[in-house]
Amino acid sequence: MFTSPRWVWLGMALVALPACAKKKEVEKPKGVTAPTIHTMATGDFAPVDFEPAPDNLGLDFVHTSGADGRKLLPETMGGGVCLFDADGDGDLDLYLTNGKAWTSTPEHTTGQFYEMRDGRFVNATAQVGLAGPEMEVVGQGCIAGDYDGDGDLDLFVTCFGSNLLLQNQGGTFTNVAGAAGVEGATWTDEKGVSRPQWSTSAGFCDLDGDGWLDLFVCNYLEWCVENDVAFTLTGDVKGYASPKLYRGSTSRLYKNTGKGTFTDVTESSGILSINHKALGVAFADVNRDGKLDILVANDTQPNCLFVNKGDMTFEDIGVQSGIAYGVDGGVRAGMGIDAAYYAKADELAIAVGNFSQEPISFFRTKGTRRIVFADDNVTAGLGRTSGPSLTFSTAFLDANLDGYSDLLAINGHLEPDIAMLTSSTSFRQKPQLFVNTGVNGRLEDHSAQAGSVFQSAIVGRGLALGDLDQDGDVDAVVTECGGPAHVWINQNPSKTQSLRLQLAGHAPNTFAVGARVTVEGGPYVQSAWVRTGQAYLSQHEMTLTFGLGKATEANVSILWPDGTETQNPGLKVGTQHRLVEP
Repeated sequence: MFTSPRWVWLGMALVALPACAKKKEVEKPKGVTAPTIHTMATGDFAPVDFEPAPDNLGLDFVHTSGADGRKLLPETMGGGVCLFDADGDGDLDLYLTNGKAWTSTPEHTTGQFYEMRDGRFVNATAQVGLAGPEMEVVGQGCIAGDYDGDGDLDLFVTCFGSNLLLQNQGGTFTNVAGAAGVEGATWTDEKGVSRPQWSTSAGFCDLDGDGWLDLFVCNYLEWCVENDVAFTLTGDVKGYASPKLYRGSTSRLYKNTGKGTFTDVTESSGILSINHKALGVAFADVNRDGKLDILVANDTQPNCLFVNKGDMTFEDIGVQSGIAYGVDGGVRAGMGIDAAYYAKADELAIAVGNFSQEPISFFRTKGTRRIVFADDNVTAGLGRTSGPSLTFSTAFLDANLDGYSDLLAINGHLEPDIAMLTSSTSFRQKPQLFVNTGVNGRLEDHSAQAGSVFQSAIVGRGLALGDLDQDGDVDAVVTECGGPAHVWINQNPSKTQSLRLQLAGHAPNTFAVGARVTVEGGPYVQSAWVRTGQAYLSQHEMTLTFGLGKATEANVSILWPDGTETQNPGLKVGTQHRLVEP
């Protein structure tokens, strides 16, 4: 716990659910009459201030990229970060993936686990069983979910090579990926040699409604050291070769059997897509039929929207829906992806980070069962200032708790020598915060006024959001490729308030992943899902944070994963509530 008076624990309230909770046909949850609220004038948004945490809260992690001058492509991609409560004590713990040298070296590198103790991160990697030769992998992304239904959160780590499934066994972790069947598939190179797939982002989600969390894994390129393409940046300076020079590798879908194992259903489910080069995944119910769909950001290939048809089958309608290509009709270098109802109750937005000179894609749709999106990055306010940046992570969050979601972009180039080619793009880049004005869903680049963290250029990659200091707003952990991890604390200068909701579901889905929460009490009816796997290679905390400005209470309805809907009227704002599935 923090001792500074600035950080105040707001408490945990157990809310009893009404006896009228009922099972019903899946539909959009209906809220009760919204309480009287006070909102700011339209367009007059609250200030934002993110500052570096004192002493980085003890976090001393520095990412190892393995770069040795040969310019091998995987050196540019890591590393992921996951915020989750590993031991159930109410504090957020932290896992960060790490790379390693391509040749043998005396220095051993593993992903690092930090436990939150008395408001500070303490490295507990060895104590929880996450050190040792088995963990010395080229780590990429990391997510947490209770895949075995025992009530604690397990870890899944994607790698360049065999993936790790780290089962939480009462506070220590054991790799069971091989026995569970999720180490990953292989591909065969031109010489007939079998190579492991290169996995990137991932997500746990109950996609077939049986209660068990299934696993979606993004895969990137058919790349190995032996088939690395020699590429010259300029003159005699070697550069990183374009992903266009390599074949893509299909993403994988694993069905949870409920017996500690998974079955690869990639082909039978309709997920098989051998030409795609996936770097980011997000879950969202795009047609509001009660089933979460799968959004995938691909690098130099069309983005995918796998609509959930039930019975573990999907149809990719990325092209038909309008999210496959940029506003110019061309493919982009998609990386991190997120989706949210960010400004209206019926307007879903999808934000995709892209390469430099490719602005952030911002697909918007209206509330209709006909799934049609348009890339509104210019009209939404992202076109001009996001173009020069190479954006890896994108995430919706209500940074100032005014009831409208903002957009955070973590930037950084992959080519250290990019300045030799152009003066408009740099290797180290500043992150950006686009604040929602509350006017027609328009966002403004507020980075210059949003705190000192936005004035420092980094080689940004992963991003995880969570209330680290337990004061009700959302803080951030950001990683750099080949550099340090950063802790950013949200100072919330306007002192607006939030409603924080932690959901507890029935076993085996003990964290209610997939539940849809609707909140009335702010400037519009907000809704969000309990999800895993966000931003790029990363995962935010599962507790949901809804900004409510000056409101004092809110009405909450929950559509639980099994179709049961509950109403929770008059919840006190400025407090964290734990809501239990009836």
